[in-house]
Amino acid sequence: MNRLLLLTAFASFALAAPASAEGLSAPDGNVILTVSGKIGVTNTAESTAAFDLAMLDALPQTSFTTETIWTEGVAEYSGVELSVLLDAVEADGTQLLMTALNDYAIEVPADDAVSGGPILATRVDGRPLSVRDKGPIWVIYPFDDNPAYKTEVVYSRSIWQLKSIKVED
Repeated sequence: MNRLLLLTAFASFALAAPASAEGLSAPDGNVILTVSGKIGVTNTAESTAAFDLAMLDALPQTSFTTETIWTEGVAEYSGVELSVLLDAVEADGTQLLMTALNDYAIEVPADDAVSGGPILATRVDGRPLSVRDKGPIWVIYPFDDNPAYKTEVVYSRSIWQLKSIKVED
C-alpha cells in the first residue's frame, strides 16, 4: 500500500513538472492581474494566469515619457509591454477583453500588442501607481511617440485600474 502511495505521489509530481517548467509560478503577494481565455500557460486551478506586482516586475520592463489627456504634463510610465505579457502566457486570440476594478470593460484588438506599443504601467515617474492614481495597472500607449495613438478609440483602450484580461477569438 505504501509503495502504491509513493508511486502515485511520484507520478503526480512528474506530471505536474511540465507546468512549472513553463516558468509561471504562483503569486506570493496580492493578485493584481488575472489573464484568462485562450492562453497556454496558467498557474491557477481555474486555468488562468494570476500575477502579483513582483511577477509583473520580473518580466522585461519598458518605459517611455508621454503626455496623456488625463494628467498634467509629461510623465515617465514604466511596466511590461502588453505584447510581452501576452507572449508569457502564450495568448492565442484576436481580441482582449480588458476589465477594470470598477467593472468598466473594453475590447482591444490583440493586434495592438506590438513592440513599442502599449504597456501595463505599474509606475509613474518611478512611483508605484496606487488605485487612487489609476493603478495598480494602467494601460498606457506611447501617445507622444506615435500620433496614430492620439484618437478617441485608442484613448478608450487606455484602461486604468486594470484587473483582468480575457483573450478571445
